Amino acid sequence: MSAPTLSTPRLRLRAHVMADLDALCDVFADDRSAWMGGPLDRVSAWRWLASEVGMWDLLGHGAWAVETRDGTFVGQVSLLQPPHYPECELGWTLVASAEGQGYAQEAATAALHWAWAQGRETLVSYITPGNSRSIALAERLGATPDPDAPLPEGETPAETIVYRHRPDADGSAEAYA
Repeated sequence: MSAPTLSTPRLRLRAHVMADLDALCDVFADDRSAWMGGPLDRVSAWRWLASEVGMWDLLGHGAWAVETRDGTFVGQVSLLQPPHYPECELGWTLVASAEGQGYAQEAATAALHWAWAQGRETLVSYITPGNSRSIALAERLGATPDPDAPLPEGETPAETIVYRHRPDADGSAEAYA
């Protein structure tokens, strides 16, 4: 299964293509990628991208490239549950020049609505304490901290906060239809 294409008023979420690798390498080389286990070299960034694309075939969910309506790549939003995650996670990252424009919220909302339409009843976002931008976005999306949620294998509460997303908190799918 390939990633379905989703559209919002300003964005298109689509399957990743090889042309996205250079922009993602820039994202993962930046110090901001520390929130996602980076910085990563090009080989590690390639493995990251390939695994997230491959999850669509293996699990029926994965990562979308996010681009503006004019085709400019601005980041990625994903629904991921690799083997060490106890639950499916909604995640996001943007290229530095795209931050502060509401793209992450718009793309994440579209991914949430797609997940709800697929029958998901809940998602989580695993966020590193201190990542105030991601915490603020999770809260704008209607997620709330869930201190009782299981953590990814090998992680501790000092390393990971779990934010819980539910359909009733995130609005209806019609908002971005």
